Amino acid sequence: MKISGFVITKGLVIKFFLVVFTAVITYFWLDFAPDGLLGKMDAVGYAVCHRIDERSFHLGERALPLCARCSGMQLGALLGLAYQSIWGRRGKFPPAKILIPLGILASFFVIDGVNSYLNFIPMIPSVYPSQNWLRLVTGTGLGLGMAAVIYPIFNQTLWRDWEDDYSLGYWKQFLGLIGLAILLDLAILSENPLVLYPLAILSGIAVLVVLSMCYSLLVVMLIKKDNHYTTWRSVWAPLLAGFTIAITQTFVIDLLRFAFTRTWGGFNL
Repeated sequence: MKISGFVITKGLVIKFFLVVFTAVITYFWLDFAPDGLLGKMDAVGYAVCHRIDERSFHLGERALPLCARCSGMQLGALLGLAYQSIWGRRGKFPPAKILIPLGILASFFVIDGVNSYLNFIPMIPSVYPSQNWLRLVTGTGLGLGMAAVIYPIFNQTLWRDWEDDYSLGYWKQFLGLIGLAILLDLAILSENPLVLYPLAILSGIAVLVVLSMCYSLLVVMLIKKDNHYTTWRSVWAPLLAGFTIAITQTFVIDLLRFAFTRTWGGFNL
């Protein structure tokens, strides 16, 4: 169809409705979520985390949007993604010398997670007392591993010109990332409100970023546009579709959980 010299294609119509639907669903979610920027981040955390008060760090009297373990995991993933986008390559998976330490960090997450959840089973005692600092550290380790996997998959799926090099392949890069992760955890453990506030916001953003990236990959594969894109401008529609799925998922889970619990707080132990 052509209107005043402007060609309207099927793809253009789909993109138009995608933008409209994204705006509408985001508006309704923002309206449903608690007031304030931290309130919106609470609603993000509410959809993916138990938010148990005793297992969370606090900004004054209020718990952070995510528990200690999820805060570490999501902020670690965001740090890893940002680090690779700046100092890494649009390349392939890290080599074994990097994947093995990341795998060990992930195993610590599993071990501490299982030990921590044993506290919910009266007949089975936990092996050691799990603490928030340990939940944070093991969560951060898993987040770094998540980023090391998601980033190369994202690049090798989207970009036509992805590089035949490691996205995170050298000890200097890896140790630099570990150093930043240590500083991140120390910043959270300081419980300084001036530090915790922006990190609380970033933790919620991290959830949406990771979910959006994963769903964007699914969209690209479904429409069979693998290795089709060369610029960020050309890939905006799949990225927006991924975000739309992520925000819709968040909204639906928020609605269901709130309907059952009638509170934006975490689960009670």
